[in-house]
Amino acid sequence: MAQQGIQMDQEKICCSICLDLLKDPVTIPCEHSYCMNCIEDCWDGENQNHIYSCPQCRQTFRPRPDLKKNTVLADLVEEVKKTRLESSPADLCYAGPGDVSCDFCTGRKLKAVKSCLQCLVSYCDQHLQPHYHVAALKNHKLVDPSKKLQENICSAHNEVMKIFCRTDQQCICYLCSLDEHKGHHTVSAETERNDKQRVVGLNQEKIQQRIQDREKDVRMLQQQVEVINQSADKAVTNSEETFKDLICLIEKRICDVKQQIRSKQTDEVRKVRDLEEKLKQELVEFRRISSELEQLSQTEDHIQFLHDYPFMSHLSESTNPANISSVHRLQYFDDITVAVSKTTDKLEDILKEDWTKTSPRAEDDSGFKIQSQILQDLSRLRTELRNVMDVSLLKTLSPAEPKTRAEFLQYSRHLTLDPNTAFTLLLLSKRNRKATLNRPFQSYDHHPDRFMDQLQVLSRESLTGRCYWEVEQRGTATTVAVTYKDISRTRRESAFGYNDRSWALDNSAQFINAKFIHNSIITPISGPPSSRIGVYLDHSAGILSFYRVSDTMTLIHRVQTTFTQPLYAGFTVFGSVELCELK
Repeated sequence: MAQQGIQMDQEKICCSICLDLLKDPVTIPCEHSYCMNCIEDCWDGENQNHIYSCPQCRQTFRPRPDLKKNTVLADLVEEVKKTRLESSPADLCYAGPGDVSCDFCTGRKLKAVKSCLQCLVSYCDQHLQPHYHVAALKNHKLVDPSKKLQENICSAHNEVMKIFCRTDQQCICYLCSLDEHKGHHTVSAETERNDKQRVVGLNQEKIQQRIQDREKDVRMLQQQVEVINQSADKAVTNSEETFKDLICLIEKRICDVKQQIRSKQTDEVRKVRDLEEKLKQELVEFRRISSELEQLSQTEDHIQFLHDYPFMSHLSESTNPANISSVHRLQYFDDITVAVSKTTDKLEDILKEDWTKTSPRAEDDSGFKIQSQILQDLSRLRTELRNVMDVSLLKTLSPAEPKTRAEFLQYSRHLTLDPNTAFTLLLLSKRNRKATLNRPFQSYDHHPDRFMDQLQVLSRESLTGRCYWEVEQRGTATTVAVTYKDISRTRRESAFGYNDRSWALDNSAQFINAKFIHNSIITPISGPPSSRIGVYLDHSAGILSFYRVSDTMTLIHRVQTTFTQPLYAGFTVFGSVELCELK
């Protein structure tokens, strides 16, 4: 009775629109109560001619009533909610939208917990109890609540369909099997279900395998995305580093160009100033001569005139004017401006061409191929840009190479040998300008610059700009080289020419021909070794030349490269080597 009373109270305080307990209850003038939102939405939907009606009694109101919360009903709803929490769980299972309701409940229906395939009825927990206790009902097939129970009834005979016609592939009742499906291949619905269940199981296995395959494919694609991202990040990083190197190279070349222009400017201005000073001196002399000749011409004494004339006659002889043709130029650095302009055009062409080649194409399907191509093209681009700036531009700025020994001697450098680099079997003499292979070991102090495994020694002076020196050798084997200061001091890689830090001419007398060595690459040279070797270096232009020195200068080998550090003269000594005094 208490539960029935609670159910009646709940029905009184339920909203007839949402069929649930009132929320923010309001009472309209006809004394029916609704959820505030429900009645507001209802009236907002009507809103015809500003006439509003009650959803239950259809009484109309005009104007629209002012709704206020009914506190009495609100309190009652809260009490009922508390009572529901204390009541049995079945009292809480009311059927809502989308739920299957109990077919036996009267009033507000409870949610069904099972449906009976024999009764074709859905039951709540309370009304389902007879199926658990009545012997005739215990054998009924109970399933989860279903709204499709009527689909199990034959529309022609109103009988439960328990047979499957395989001929027509449809469910039928037993009367159908005696009538229009007579003679067809029929089986029980359970038998057909079991057969199709096996097919469903096989299909499910296939689908599960496909799911696993697709999940594997998804993981592979995700990994590919990660690889692509990493590859792209690496390409971006390498590209940035490459372009930063190019920017640094360009900035360095700007400084080199400015320095060489200013140096050339200083030389040209000095030449002009020297010539200007010479011309000023000649002007002073000419004015003095002009004054003396004027005085002679104004002498009235004929005897005095004739007496002074022999002393003045030589003054009227023409004097060779100073040669200004070599400096009479309106624009000294036009060739540099043109070279810079041409270099800029070449750089632009290279950048446009290479970037077109480097840009990924639509037909490329491999991120690795694209990245590899980008890095290769950038490396080639950097090399080409270096060549353009190092050769084209600086070659224009650099004066012509010397041709005669007199021209080479203009760039002669006084070099000495550095005892801190000499191998301990090398004896230095003649103010450190001669090195001789000598035993026993010399008492040199320990020094990190000393060669430990090669009979080698470096010059004390570093070499930049234009330099020329000559070497006189005695003995069977001598190597004349230039090298960076940071060349290794130990093992095989410290040997001149067998690394990327040095350039060497092997002038050994026991060989028929000399040979040039750099980075372990040996280039044979025609012609016999020479006892006197001249070395010419143009550091900025990247030119290194070796000459046989006798009555004439004979080119042995010439190198065109890029020097990134100051160089030092180096020698490998198996007899003796002496730096020649040049005048």
